[in-house]
Amino acid sequence: MSDDHLAILMMEEAAPGAVFRIVHFEGGAPQLTAVLGGHLDVAFDNVGTVFRRIRSGELRALAVMDTQRSRFIPDVPTMPELGFPTVISSSTRGIAAPKGTPAPVVKKLQQVLKQAMDDPEHVKKMEEAGLTLRIMIGEEYAKYYRELHAKAAKYTEWARSRPHK
Repeated sequence: MSDDHLAILMMEEAAPGAVFRIVHFEGGAPQLTAVLGGHLDVAFDNVGTVFRRIRSGELRALAVMDTQRSRFIPDVPTMPELGFPTVISSSTRGIAAPKGTPAPVVKKLQQVLKQAMDDPEHVKKMEEAGLTLRIMIGEEYAKYYRELHAKAAKYTEWARSRPHK
């Protein structure tokens, strides 16, 4: 039930008749090896994991599951551009504090987080890793998280109810 697994389910729902035989691996490296070796036809993965191999020509990217093209592989269309506006998936990280944390403490944590995320050395390392930074603080992130959680819950329940292929 990883984000990539749920993305496959989103694609199946958005493209009636498309059915993927989901193959689980112990991580991204064995999956990439299987694709490069011709043992898998397609893989769903994060841009940061595969962009160098796409640039080198070892892999062919079919689409980016976002509303915006990736600056790391700008020639690759987005799912909405290809007619699939609901097939959006991303890998997200967040920081939380216990409920009831005093507002001044929350504000300070938010300021420190923003400062750390904007640090030029950090930005450079993220860029080298092919990771896009989208900093969301406070209610903006809370809203995003609620929407993401609802979407993930839907596909998780769907995956649990389906027979294994």
